[in-house]
Amino acid sequence: MTAAANALLVVAGPTATGKTRAAISLARRFNGELVGADSVQVYRGFNIGSGKPTRKELGDLAHHMIDIVDPDEAIDAVRYARLADDAIQRAHARGNLPIVVGGTGLWIRALVRGLVDLPPVDPEVRARLQAEAHELGTPSLHAKLRAVDPLAADAIHPNDQLRVIRALEVYEQTGRPLGTLRSDHALGAPRYRVMFVVLDMEREAHTAVIEARIQTMLESGWIDEVRALRSRWGDEVRAFSSVGYREVMAYLRERIPRNEMVRRIRKSTRTYARRQRTWFRGEPGVTWRTHHLDLVAPEGEERIASALLL
Repeated sequence: MTAAANALLVVAGPTATGKTRAAISLARRFNGELVGADSVQVYRGFNIGSGKPTRKELGDLAHHMIDIVDPDEAIDAVRYARLADDAIQRAHARGNLPIVVGGTGLWIRALVRGLVDLPPVDPEVRARLQAEAHELGTPSLHAKLRAVDPLAADAIHPNDQLRVIRALEVYEQTGRPLGTLRSDHALGAPRYRVMFVVLDMEREAHTAVIEARIQTMLESGWIDEVRALRSRWGDEVRAFSSVGYREVMAYLRERIPRNEMVRRIRKSTRTYARRQRTWFRGEPGVTWRTHHLDLVAPEGEERIASALLL
């Protein structure tokens, strides 16, 4: 069987829930090609801490949208969606099923439904908010955002200055919260014939998996990876603000104790997983699965085949 015209399978969910493993199994079963949706895996060299699949794990499977930009290049949801569209079209031309896999919810929404129409940046508003962030700190602006736009605040890390400022800009310019605008937009019609699956785990089991995964990453040379990236690209590339990399950078730059670094990574990873769950609960038409094996079991495979294959 071949993929139906315009078919798209999305395998999303919180970090460390087995998305890549499930997507690889399904790609082998359904003649699929993987299309990444991870805002860290797109960067060359950010491998261990992003959970990027290895060539050994992929075998001969095609995996698009990983290792596509250098760490000092800019990529946002608009550029991601454009590049992912191209990869999906090429997969369709080969008669293969594109399988989007990742946990960056905004990027997946941009690909599946397009982006909400937002006003352009107002230089005066941005300059004022940047000055406020410099004076009071980004967490202070995040608290201000939470007061007017709790949906956006839940989805944005308190130290992500660019996204915090953008959300406040939109509120000032439109009088409407960005979180509400995006929530309304999510109800629009999909651009693809899509089956959207979100993987999750029972919380206690998930916590154990997260902690084991962090330990494996550290044993695999994560700190050395960050040290080498820092030596080549400096301290200011945006990917160093991502979960885990931020804490390893603090270990290298501020010389915090190793056990404190690990504690912070565990905490920020659990917090990130909660934000991802919140985001995906706002996506319409989602099928939730409590374990990646549910998706690759015969019943799960039959649903995919009937929905997306000819």
